[in-house]
Amino acid sequence: MDFVGPRGAKPERDALLLVDDHELIRLGLRTLLRNQAAPAEEQLQILEAANLAEALALYARHESKIRLVLLDLALPDVQGLEGLATFWRRFPSARVAVLSGSASEAEAAQARALGVAAFLHKSADLGEVLSFVRASGLLKAQPVGDAARTGPLESLTRRQSEVLAWVLQGRSNKEIAVLAQLSEGTVKNHVSALLLLHGVRSRAQLISRLR
Repeated sequence: MDFVGPRGAKPERDALLLVDDHELIRLGLRTLLRNQAAPAEEQLQILEAANLAEALALYARHESKIRLVLLDLALPDVQGLEGLATFWRRFPSARVAVLSGSASEAEAAQARALGVAAFLHKSADLGEVLSFVRASGLLKAQPVGDAARTGPLESLTRRQSEVLAWVLQGRSNKEIAVLAQLSEGTVKNHVSALLLLHGVRSRAQLISRLR
């Protein structure tokens, strides 16, 4: 079913489809994008799929709303550029950017030759992804006076800020779980999201960067 606005008019495309089988990657990106959205962009939709089959089904259902697809190339049901090719065979007009964990320049060159909107590396600071999504028109450019809000620290939820403070104190996940009254698994998810948002791979690197 198409989304229809007032008086039957179809609204502007304002949704993003995020396709990645790693839940923490989706969590980090979702947190960053939603916390960077201005009040007028509160209706920004972020649709999520963990494999190509889910992505194709979601795009077919919401094609009239989706402006951009962020597509991982390593999915459980398809590998490499075949996922991109399959997506475009079904939806040739879709705007797709690759979100890749691969450092292969050959793969990046092949993807660009196929016409992807961008080749974004997961290992890079997520600010690169944020900048691209903003340039796509899904997020408005912030006023100069608000420029400081674009950093990872400004994008954290209240709970993430609390967990970060305890991490910087050197507390273990078990200790944080007791202090926050959360399960140890939930704390681990928060810590993983913090590492992702700051573009680091370990607690030690996170502490070193922020100190």
